[in-house]
Amino acid sequence: QVQLAESGGGSVQPGGSLKLTCVVTGNYISNCLGWFRQTPENGREKVAIINSDRGRGYYADSVKGRFSISLDNSKKQVFLQMTNLKPEDTAMYYCAADIGYGGDCADWSPNYTVDKWGHGTLVTVSS
Repeated sequence: QVQLAESGGGSVQPGGSLKLTCVVTGNYISNCLGWFRQTPENGREKVAIINSDRGRGYYADSVKGRFSISLDNSKKQVFLQMTNLKPEDTAMYYCAADIGYGGDCADWSPNYTVDKWGHGTLVTVSS
């Protein structure tokens, strides 16, 4: 059974950096893995998704040029390097892995009941 565990969240001042880590356990190999974030105002939204075969990343417009997603397949870890953080980046960040999705990762919209999610890590950006 696939399980995900996020870490690396915390409080940082605007302009600062954080690196989130998601550890994936279980024998299933997902095609798409990604980071999503949730706030009461905006609900859950995509931050970045990576294709596990090609390592290609897809980003929300709001984080392009500031965030970078990467993958260590040997350790089954997914990373989100966040730089130049802004107060609007404040959110609970979740890692997700697809179960059985055969399409393009750029179009992947995780299903809450089929795909796997971690429990989240909180990122707070304020001065």
